[in-house]
Amino acid sequence: MLEEVERWLSTRSWSATERPLHRILAAKQRTGQTVSVVLPALNEEATVGDIVSVIRHDLMRQVPLVDELVVVDSGSADRTSEVAAAAGARVVHRDGILPRLPAVPGKGEVLWRSLLVTRGDIVCFVDADLRDFSSDFVSGIVGPLLTEPDVDLVKAMYDRPLAGATGQGGRVTELMARPLLNMHWPQLAGFVQPLGGEYAARRSLLEQLPFPVGYGVELGMLVDALHLAGLDALAQVDVGVRKHRHQDGQALGRMAAAIYRTAQLRLARGHLIRPSLTQFERGEDGFEPRTYSVDTEERPPMVDIAEYQVRKAA
Repeated sequence: MLEEVERWLSTRSWSATERPLHRILAAKQRTGQTVSVVLPALNEEATVGDIVSVIRHDLMRQVPLVDELVVVDSGSADRTSEVAAAAGARVVHRDGILPRLPAVPGKGEVLWRSLLVTRGDIVCFVDADLRDFSSDFVSGIVGPLLTEPDVDLVKAMYDRPLAGATGQGGRVTELMARPLLNMHWPQLAGFVQPLGGEYAARRSLLEQLPFPVGYGVELGMLVDALHLAGLDALAQVDVGVRKHRHQDGQALGRMAAAIYRTAQLRLARGHLIRPSLTQFERGEDGFEPRTYSVDTEERPPMVDIAEYQVRKAA
């Protein structure tokens, strides 16, 4: 590990317990910064309501840490929107944001569009499939942004149990993202959960970043933030244990392909390699190929979008 990374681990890796809520609130009141929480959601009616309820109870009613809580529904076929609204979130539908640009499928697309429907100086993203959710996932990663003026982006780190075994989750992280980062961006080797969906950042950083539209958004954002802001502007906070719905092996393969493609684009903006992935499923006549396109599209920095410029000027 680079000496720079060892130093970073000792100065930019914290536990949520190191910043009690009263200290975070005092910093928020002193600086006057506002906080938005965004939940990107697709068919998450089983979990999104509980997450919204916990955030509203702990961080909006009991203490005024979160100023707005938005669920962006990316086309759910279940009752995700109704459940989220009943729990107290403002629900916005992806296709209703920036309608002049037809939406494409993908998590990164939703996160990018969310910048147009939120106003917080700090934007906190939380996946909508978490179980046994704790509000520490929000306060823990927002805290450093309120108390440390030179920190611009904070990732959550946590244990990810799989089938009861500690530390076995995050298979795409261990098999794809971590080797890529260690080999090509060794300054980022200290991140425990580089692909985690729980992170917070200053709007002033997010609006300058391109957003890969699919599963590559987390890796792309981390790499681009490193180049734009530097390692010391990045941090991570231990928030405990993350429990969520796990994907099957083939879905993980598609995620890995998108993440590799995101890395490849950042390594060389040259000619395109074949942006597709073929997987196999057993059918009546043996193994049958299924070919999927790999996300290659990226949205430009939000600060370049005319509608966003108008809103900022208003």
